Amino acid sequence: MVQIKRLQEEGIDTLAIIGEIDASSSIELDLSIAKSVGEGYKKILVDCGSLEYISSAGLGVFMSYIEEFSDKGICMVMFGLNEKVENNFNILGLADLLHIRNTKEEAKQLINELSV
Repeated sequence: MVQIKRLQEEGIDTLAIIGEIDASSSIELDLSIAKSVGEGYKKILVDCGSLEYISSAGLGVFMSYIEEFSDKGICMVMFGLNEKVENNFNILGLADLLHIRNTKEEAKQLINELSV
């Protein structure tokens, strides 16, 4: 089960993921990202500090947006991944395709640098 909270500040839409993302809950993740994109946000932070587990379906959601983000000039930075979750991203090579930082401060700094 997953809960996704959204917070908007300083032109950045932050998605805080709480719980686990599996095949059934990956739909919620997809809808949350689609809502951010649909509302015109160019800067999206994904707070993974409370993300306990992510399946291949959840990883696929992030992958499915890479080209669209590039085309629309949208920058997404993830932060706060625990070791187990980060390992899933690394094993599949997604850490090379997505922007991942340790802290919210580092993520905000990067998103502001990339969005200039």
